[in-house]
Amino acid sequence: MRRKKPYRFDLKAFLARDGDGRTIVEFRKGRTLFSQGDPANAVFYILKGKVKLTVLSQQGKEAVVAVMGPDVFVGEGCLAGQRLRMATARALTDGSLVRLEKETMIRLLHEQPTFSELFTTHLLSRNVRVEEDLVDQLFNSSEQRLARMLLLLAHVGKQKESEIVIPKVSQETLAQMIGTTRARVSSFMNKFRKLGLIEYNGKLRVHSSLLNIVLHD
Repeated sequence: MRRKKPYRFDLKAFLARDGDGRTIVEFRKGRTLFSQGDPANAVFYILKGKVKLTVLSQQGKEAVVAVMGPDVFVGEGCLAGQRLRMATARALTDGSLVRLEKETMIRLLHEQPTFSELFTTHLLSRNVRVEEDLVDQLFNSSEQRLARMLLLLAHVGKQKESEIVIPKVSQETLAQMIGTTRARVSSFMNKFRKLGLIEYNGKLRVHSSLLNIVLHD
């Protein structure tokens, strides 16, 4: 009697189609995917494009929390009892994502080990990033924080070659992300360009040598 092969959950195929508590959403640059204060009742998985997370204070001051790329989850706070969105998610580029209802996420985490492993890895990576961001804010200069943010946006260290930063993030957004002024960001960007650490040619290219700025004490 031949044994049946164990069922293998195909994550990519599962996320690539609608149905069973999930919806494929195509979005254009500038679209608001959810707003701060909205009901938190679903988790999103970015397939293509980049999304910016921002938080608005009671005084009306906006801060950029993160820029999220493909293959990451957004809005997972609903799984920890979060009833309202704590941030606004807005598309920085055209792209697509999968909207997973809260109940669907909970079921998948219980029934599909492959999916659960992916989600756990995401949470651990996010936790490490939060810790690194805190250390960055506490101990690094605004110049070092800008260099680190550019490296993160370009995924330098994860690719064999330097990667063009897509989308083109404004200097105002970069200033919000690292907690400084647009004027200082402009000054640092010019310095990086003159040193050959970044290139402007319609798009922005970041070189791994920019890491020297981050490591410089």
